[in-house]
Amino acid sequence: MRLAGPALKPFAADVYLMKESNPDFPSWRLDETSHVALPPARVERRRPTQRAGDQARGPLYSLRAPQRPQCDYPRGPLDADGGRQHALHNVGSAREKPGRTDSPTCSNTSCSRGSGHVAEGKFDEWLEAAGGDNNGSTSEDGTQYWENVPSNALDLALFLESDRMGYLLDAMSPAKVDGQRDVVKNERRQSYENRPYGMAWIALGENLYPADHPYHWPVIGSMEDLTAASYQDVVDFFKKYYGPANASLTIAGDVTAAQARREVEKWFGDVPASTSVAPIAPPAALLTEEKHVVLEDRVQLPRVYIAYQSPAWLAPGDAALDITANVLAGGKNSRLYKRMVYDLQIAQDVSAFENSSWLGSQFIIIATARSGHTLDELAGVIDEEIKKLADQPPTAREVQRAVNQYEAGFLDRLERIGGFGGKADQLNQYSLRTGDPDYFAEDLARYRAIDSSDVQAAVITSLKPAARVVLSVVPSGKTDLAVPAKRRAT
Repeated sequence: MRLAGPALKPFAADVYLMKESNPDFPSWRLDETSHVALPPARVERRRPTQRAGDQARGPLYSLRAPQRPQCDYPRGPLDADGGRQHALHNVGSAREKPGRTDSPTCSNTSCSRGSGHVAEGKFDEWLEAAGGDNNGSTSEDGTQYWENVPSNALDLALFLESDRMGYLLDAMSPAKVDGQRDVVKNERRQSYENRPYGMAWIALGENLYPADHPYHWPVIGSMEDLTAASYQDVVDFFKKYYGPANASLTIAGDVTAAQARREVEKWFGDVPASTSVAPIAPPAALLTEEKHVVLEDRVQLPRVYIAYQSPAWLAPGDAALDITANVLAGGKNSRLYKRMVYDLQIAQDVSAFENSSWLGSQFIIIATARSGHTLDELAGVIDEEIKKLADQPPTAREVQRAVNQYEAGFLDRLERIGGFGGKADQLNQYSLRTGDPDYFAEDLARYRAIDSSDVQAAVITSLKPAARVVLSVVPSGKTDLAVPAKRRAT
């Protein structure tokens, strides 16, 4: 149901309301979808008030903000169908520029340090006191924040999220940015420099894409750029990309369209308008050679990464490569796992996946050698199995098994309303990418329609031996275990 209202100027963000009718897909459906228009008039920013009838739910928490009215929410069991709020900003590391690969991560971490009407630390404290939780993340393509709360605490979640969007800069300072810079640096050390095989992911991006492509640099940024980032850099980036014109808001769970509209208008109505952001026009990224890269690391066993450029998320060929990955390494009966781990016993593990992204995806195969074996042995078997799929399509049984496994995972995600990958998250992703938040059936249909010839065509088109990155991560001083640069797949 599409809501409209007279004399209302459209708020730049889309607000999609999902009401649960049946958790089982495909009988689950999107009952109500509203494009909410918000009035231009500013509203007084007040703390959420207690709903009528909440007193009967149990003892109340008393949540206080300095010089603000009291906000009370009940202690007690959560509603069975609580409210889930998910805000997705169409900004990730792909919006950065070379030399300034730090802004989304710094902006994201600064978002947890308080806003104009929420003191530092109170965001989590108030949500937890109301029985909720929250989290967020930044990727190449977007930044998301979500809150899971009992349905009677939706008012609180909207207040907090709208304050973060509209009034974060009121609480930001150079000292806070400096503090978050150190937090991000430590996170980078923990996730990359100090993690076994961690630097492989940075090396893959740098070699798969040219220097001016948005996927060339890591989401977290470089140490040099983090050091160089100024307070004004973070402020300017936030103003440009974190406004309502570049956001999508989903409210999912035990809530009506009328209630959602009323609460969104109440809390987001005074958020200052922002300027629309043009879509990213990335430079061409066409890999025309086989690159060999060797990294020495503090690891015990060598590991090979074979990466290809592949079609963007939802583009033709993307789903077929998901199925290809399953045929190759999806479970103990898959081709690579059975041959390398069980039969030949040359690999400790092997995996494959299609890393679907908006501006182009990456198909990646990873295998760790057993002690006494080289990565050249592993790469040879991988090449043989890929060539077999190019020469002869997989069996119908292999494809159907892979499709069934994907569909089971797809339906499993639909059982969760909030959090990463839940319904609210998927509604937002579909909305920003396709313009249709109710794209579940169309997405799943891509996989149900795949047959053996589609897999063969995807392998021939995307998994070319002369257009890939072969990355060898070896123990320090043992470069002889790497895949030789002179070696070429046939």
